Amino acid sequence: MNGKVYITASFNNTLVTVTDAAGNVVAWGSAGASGFKGARKATPFAATTAVEATARKAEAAGIKEVEVYLKGPGAGRDAALRALKAAGMKMSLIADVTPMAHNGARPKKRRRV
Repeated sequence: MNGKVYITASFNNTLVTVTDAAGNVVAWGSAGASGFKGARKATPFAATTAVEATARKAEAAGIKEVEVYLKGPGAGRDAALRALKAAGMKMSLIADVTPMAHNGARPKKRRRV
């Protein structure tokens, strides 16, 4: 069965969500939910642990081939991909969907003294 994996790697945590082809959530996990606290949630090892646990849940639900969507600048990006491959998931697509600022917000008005 096909599915989609959304990995959000922030500077504080790594979130993993696995959905089926229709977009219904099958399994989810995070470095925090895997038992890491504080600064250790932001490490590549925590991301690996979170992805492995989530991949096991997804495989139990019958998902074998996935499209991977990465978002964010965190340390767990590469480690999460490696863990997904090690868990036996076949990846048909890897896309970076990190939002990019195109011009930013309007600057604050100039300070008058």
